[in-house]
Amino acid sequence: DVERSRGLGDVYKRQHKMNTIKKLTRPRNGRMLGGVCAGIGEYLGIDPTVVRIICVLLSIGTIGLALLVYLVLCFVIPESY
Repeated sequence: DVERSRGLGDVYKRQHKMNTIKKLTRPRNGRMLGGVCAGIGEYLGIDPTVVRIICVLLSIGTIGLALLVYLVLCFVIPESY
């Protein structure tokens, strides 16, 4: 069976992927203000600029509620080491 005849390298890669735990943190580099958007971008694997644009659009659309959420996240999300 082709699916069962995978090499040990594939098994190791799958186990390594399962053992790595992603943590949402605020990075020390690449941040503009508090690092929340940069941290979310790193966590989701997308460009932090896209997250920043979405955050600005949400702030305009929710009359500043997203800014309040951003400030709360600055205190809740830990800073990376």
